[in-house]
Amino acid sequence: MKQDQIQDFTRRISQSNRSGLVVVTYEITLTYLNDALECLADGDYEAFCGAVTRAQRGVDALQRSLDFSYGVSRNLYALYVFAKEALAKAVIKKDAAEVEAAQAVLMNLHAAFREAAKQDHSSPLMQNTQQVYAGMTYGRNNLTETFQDPEASRGFFA
Repeated sequence: MKQDQIQDFTRRISQSNRSGLVVVTYEITLTYLNDALECLADGDYEAFCGAVTRAQRGVDALQRSLDFSYGVSRNLYALYVFAKEALAKAVIKKDAAEVEAAQAVLMNLHAAFREAAKQDHSSPLMQNTQQVYAGMTYGRNNLTETFQDPEASRGFFA
């Protein structure tokens, strides 16, 4: 994962509500799966294993976020188990097809959660963070982000 992607995900996490956080977790996991496929194509098996391991951690985070008071959680859990098993097989076999199988399942779930997140208008989970406004001004080659009230105290209040 590139540094600019890490910064973007970090910013989005700080501004997300519960459903938005699940969407970001899917996107991080899918980014690691793309990295794994690139590493495998380049023949870098060590980096491939590292990317798959990070993707498995993302799937673990999605599993832990399930609320089993809802019936659909059992189905999601089974899909996450399938994805983790496919990723484990991918490492053992050095097989891109297993990564792509897990990726296909997670991409479909990501699309569903992204649509569900559009209906969630709750407040962000993290309080006392900087507000980020993108698109207020543009640089020569990129979008400039503006932070509101940079002098304000952020962090924990004692």
